[in-house]
Amino acid sequence: MAAKPPEPDDEVGAVTKTRTRTQRPPLYKVLILNDDYTPMEFVVHVLERFFGLTHAQAFELMLTVHKKGVAVVGVFSFEVAETKVGQVMDFARRHQHPLQCTMEKE
Repeated sequence: MAAKPPEPDDEVGAVTKTRTRTQRPPLYKVLILNDDYTPMEFVVHVLERFFGLTHAQAFELMLTVHKKGVAVVGVFSFEVAETKVGQVMDFARRHQHPLQCTMEKE
């Protein structure tokens, strides 16, 4: 017997699977802003303490802040960036320095 040809209503084709991809969360840059009052040593200490930089790295980044007015000190998820900004701002206020730390979407 011969195979019967497919009817117009029969579905013929490949089976496709839909894969869901988890998206990476958006990243945020943490920025330190220069001011005329916060001592350079304090900025170096903040960079070492809250961002885990070596003394040499912190010193170089502090000089960038001093010369350019602002520097990116790290890139993190929203929650981590928000926490770091809060920690730096609280620490600066407790030590009576006007140091500013902000975050922006990368």
